[in-house]
Amino acid sequence: MQINDYNDLRRQLASESDETYREFAMKGIPSERPFIGVRIPKIRELAYQIPKSKIDEFLSIEPIAIEEVLVRGFLIAALPYEEMLTKFDSQINFIDNWCTCDTFCASPKSVKNHKPDFLDAKIDQLLESGKEFAVRTGLVLLKCYYVDFDYLGVIFDRTEHLTSREEYYIKMALAWLIAECFIKLPDETFGYLQTTKMPKWTFNKTISKICDSYRVDEDAKTILRKMRKAM
Repeated sequence: MQINDYNDLRRQLASESDETYREFAMKGIPSERPFIGVRIPKIRELAYQIPKSKIDEFLSIEPIAIEEVLVRGFLIAALPYEEMLTKFDSQINFIDNWCTCDTFCASPKSVKNHKPDFLDAKIDQLLESGKEFAVRTGLVLLKCYYVDFDYLGVIFDRTEHLTSREEYYIKMALAWLIAECFIKLPDETFGYLQTTKMPKWTFNKTISKICDSYRVDEDAKTILRKMRKAM
């Protein structure tokens, strides 16, 4: 079944509303946008029912509910890389919470084949933003596509340039990113943790996230816990 106009999309989203899930999501996702109460797999399924010929039309309409922002992100992420780049910035304007941020970041799989270009074209621009969720988007994109040996130095450099940022969702993304680096490249990341200028809260949160992972052995966790800084 195809969704051929935006009103039809809104009707379909409304028909999939789950009040219990809506109340649950509202508690965990702070946003000024309304929730309809639709789970992400169903939102993705509905997005894929929009014909490619209609994507520009759908993207031209201002989203209201969080679910509409998520649909918009799925549409952009599914575009061929060069076309995705032209639409990418427009999505950032509608991201105001961790859910729309992180879901969008995990979606544009074409980035994997264009990492140098995408880093220059989009991620560095995001990391220099004064907006909390633009910066978080850049950090989560690094976490999704760049945690490997070749880009570890880039990640550490970008992280150090953000150590003065105090916004909660930036600090959480920094901790998540460096924890993922440790999980995949523990020796190199351990060296970084010994020299980083991350503030105490972010540093300790990073340690906590690493220690929460079942992919890190207990000996490493014991050493890391001893590195926690007194607040």
